[in-house]
Amino acid sequence: MREILGKRRRLLSRRDDDGRPELIGAALTYATQWQWPVLPGAAPDAEARSRCTCPDAECTVPGAHPFDPGLLAATTDGRMVRWWWSNRPTAPIVLATGGGAPCAVSLPALPAARALAALDRAGMRLGPVVASPSRWAVLVRPYTMEQLGELLYAKDHVPGSLRFHGEGGYLALPPGETGTGEVRWERAPLPGSASPWVPDVEAVVDAVVDALTRTGVSAPEL
Repeated sequence: MREILGKRRRLLSRRDDDGRPELIGAALTYATQWQWPVLPGAAPDAEARSRCTCPDAECTVPGAHPFDPGLLAATTDGRMVRWWWSNRPTAPIVLATGGGAPCAVSLPALPAARALAALDRAGMRLGPVVASPSRWAVLVRPYTMEQLGELLYAKDHVPGSLRFHGEGGYLALPPGETGTGEVRWERAPLPGSASPWVPDVEAVVDAVVDALTRTGVSAPEL
């Protein structure tokens, strides 16, 4: 049965009395229910959202990366998560990808929307998809660099705009704001206490590359 996407998009996007996303509630769901290690990201600059509050004046992912604490501090400990977001209530939620947590394959937003439409028509099952104004990311099962290397080596062509968030990587999760805009669910996880289902990376890369090729989409290098 086809899922009602409008209901899925509302998941983990409730707002408090001040109209701000309930980041702490979402962060606790990821960490304690789904066992996804998270940590607060560097926030975008309040005066110029295209800039980051980290020391790098030319930061390419403003507000969407770890800084203080660093990525190795990511945790599933509910007490630590609650303490972080009680002290930094507007901090973006950053997932440490790999290990026991999902990885992701991301591509520019416009080609991603067309690719997902093609995959829907083909009847392929996808898991959660994270969207920002510039890029969409399809969550996949954890993979090793060896697996990824073998997969890409077997391809005649892989669009250079594809990015892979694997072991030692990270990804901003909804709800929240980064320097490029709102981070939201294009395909939200279904409600429930169990960790959401995600597909294998092989299936996603095969399908995305095929969909981009068949639809004639030229994904720019972003």
